[in-house]
Amino acid sequence: MPVITTWNLENFFRPGGEYGPRTQDVYEKKLAYLADRISALAPDVVAVQEVGDPTALADLASRLPGTWQTALSTHPDHRGIRVGFLSQTPLITVEEVTALPAPLLPVQVGDAPTETDGSMGRGALHVRTTAGGRDLDLVAAHLKSKLLTYPGGRFSPRNEDERARYGAYALYRRTMEAATLRIYANGILKGGVQNLVVLGDMNDTQLAATTQILYGPDGSQLGTPGFDRPDAGDAARLWNIAPRIPDGHRFSRLHGGDRELIDHILLSHTLVQNLAGADAYVQDITTIGNTPSSRRDATVPDHAPVTATIG
Repeated sequence: MPVITTWNLENFFRPGGEYGPRTQDVYEKKLAYLADRISALAPDVVAVQEVGDPTALADLASRLPGTWQTALSTHPDHRGIRVGFLSQTPLITVEEVTALPAPLLPVQVGDAPTETDGSMGRGALHVRTTAGGRDLDLVAAHLKSKLLTYPGGRFSPRNEDERARYGAYALYRRTMEAATLRIYANGILKGGVQNLVVLGDMNDTQLAATTQILYGPDGSQLGTPGFDRPDAGDAARLWNIAPRIPDGHRFSRLHGGDRELIDHILLSHTLVQNLAGADAYVQDITTIGNTPSSRRDATVPDHAPVTATIG
C-alpha cells in the first residue's frame, strides 16, 4: 500500500545565504519539524519543492528513521530552488523535464521583445521506484507562482498597467509549464506505464485552467457522475485526488486568510481505482502575504503536505 506525499518545504536552504535562515538554531528547528512531520505521515515517497541547498535535503534525510534515498533536479530557478524526492526505496532518475516541446513557442516573460522563454522556470523531475508492491513512475513539478515579481526584484508594481502586464506574463509561463508537463505525461502513458503520479506545487487550485490542462481528456474526475463509468479517455487521463481530501482539510496554503489547494497529486487510471485515502496536514500552517523574504526564518513551511494512500 504505497503512501505518497508532496510538500513545498519553503526556502529550504542551509543558513548563511541570501534566502535561507539567518541562524543555525532556526535551521535546526525547521529540520526537526520537517523530520517529525514526515515520520508521522510515514510516506514511502515524498516529492519536495523549494530545495535550495542539496546538502539541506541530505541533512533532512539523515534525520529520518531508516535509510532514505534522494534525487534532485539540476535545473533550479534564479533563486536556486528546485524539485526533488525523498524515498524509502531505491530511486532511478529517468529524466529531467525542462524544454518546451515543439510546436509550442517560447512565451513572453517581460516587457522587452527579447524577454521570452521556452523552458520551465524550475525543471520537473521524473523518477522510478517500487513501493508497497507497486512499480511507480513519479514526476515532480513546481509551476510558476502567482506571486508577481517586477523588474529589479520588486514585489510591488509601479502602476496598474505594469501589474496587468506582469500578471499576464506569469500566467503565460504557468500555462506553458502546465502544457509541457502534460505533454510529457502523455509520452509516459503512451509508453505503457500504468502507475503514473504527477505531483507537486502547481501554484493554482484544482479548478484553475492551468491545473486542468494536466488532467487530460475531459470528464470522469473524482466526484463527478462519470467517474465510475469507464470511457475512451481513461488511458490518457490523470485524476486529482482533491475531492477525496476531507472538506476541512482541502487546502494546502493560506494566503491573506484564504484557503487554497495549490499542491496536487494526480494519479493514472490504475492508481486512482485503488485510491484508499487522501489528506492534507493543515494544522500547523499560518496565513502568508506577498513578501517572501519576511519568512526566511520560519520553522514551519507555508505549505501543507498533501498525501495519497494507494490500496
